[in-house]
Amino acid sequence: MADPAFPDRNDDERQIADLDRQLVDLLERRVALLRQRSPESRNLPAPQEALTRADLPGYVWRSLDTACRAAAQVQPPAQLREMPARKVTIVGGKGVMGQFFAQRLEYFGHRVAILTRHDWERAAAIMAGSDLVLFCVPIDRTVEIIEQLAPQIPPSTAIADITSIKAPQLAAMLAAHPGPVVGLHPMFGPGIESFLSQKVVVCGARDREAWQWFIDLMDADGADLLHCTAEDHDRTMIAVQAIRHFATFGLGIFLADARIDIGRSLDLSSPIYRIGIDLVSRLFGQDGALYVDIMLATPDRKQAIRQLADTFVRLAERVEAGDRAGLIAEFEAATTTFGGETDRAVYESDRLIEMLSILLSSS
Repeated sequence: MADPAFPDRNDDERQIADLDRQLVDLLERRVALLRQRSPESRNLPAPQEALTRADLPGYVWRSLDTACRAAAQVQPPAQLREMPARKVTIVGGKGVMGQFFAQRLEYFGHRVAILTRHDWERAAAIMAGSDLVLFCVPIDRTVEIIEQLAPQIPPSTAIADITSIKAPQLAAMLAAHPGPVVGLHPMFGPGIESFLSQKVVVCGARDREAWQWFIDLMDADGADLLHCTAEDHDRTMIAVQAIRHFATFGLGIFLADARIDIGRSLDLSSPIYRIGIDLVSRLFGQDGALYVDIMLATPDRKQAIRQLADTFVRLAERVEAGDRAGLIAEFEAATTTFGGETDRAVYESDRLIEMLSILLSSS
């Protein structure tokens, strides 16, 4: 008998669709039960007898269980939608990050107004009645736009920015706006669908009670919130962003200059190499100006990149000289810096390789 919900599907497709609906119902119940448990007790042992009887590969269960435990960390959408509705104006709301914030805010019932460079003459009217004005604009223009728009923002409205440098932006917001101020740095880019497990740096500045609801929303949506000063953030970002982006950028330029056949190299690659190439390719698939501006943003970043380049030169000279003992000594000296982080890295990368293998086999 044809399923009226799926009139164009054959018997196999209808059976799969029916099973999928049952699975969704069961998974919803499983996540609800996990939410009732403490985080420490959510990691349940795998049902080995059932898996063996079903001849189901272990990775299927591990993936399913991990996803359920992750979902249990997030409040149900219905609870989030019960929060009082707010109005948020996103300056630069047509960009990738602006669209992400708009989507999450609207998903949870808040009103979003978009302000672009074409709306400057109507900025005051667009921002009127806003509980929060969020600046999602290019890093090289953030301070300029804050100073231009802040006088038109009501004093009671909270303002925030999301750029990867915090001290200059916070100083500009505090100087130009007498009301609530907070600096944010979402540590992720395109392709993210929610805040689940995504790090967001929070640099509180003034009148926390006016913007705390927004922090609570990200927290309830699964964000990993990190509170610190703007100065601490900017020092740490030298390593987390500027140096890392330069190293990835440099590897990509080398591969291009050497005319490496990336596709062929992937045919003969290990999973770790593929992940590394994916990271390089991801960078070159995005806005080059964004990454260049991050690297050039401060004198400290430029100096650190110069030091990284000097390190590569030193190591390359040891390689050229065939200095095996020197290279091993460099390796061992660096190993002490990483300490116990190596165990965590092996565990996480093993799981990453497993998930990559599943993805590749299913495509």
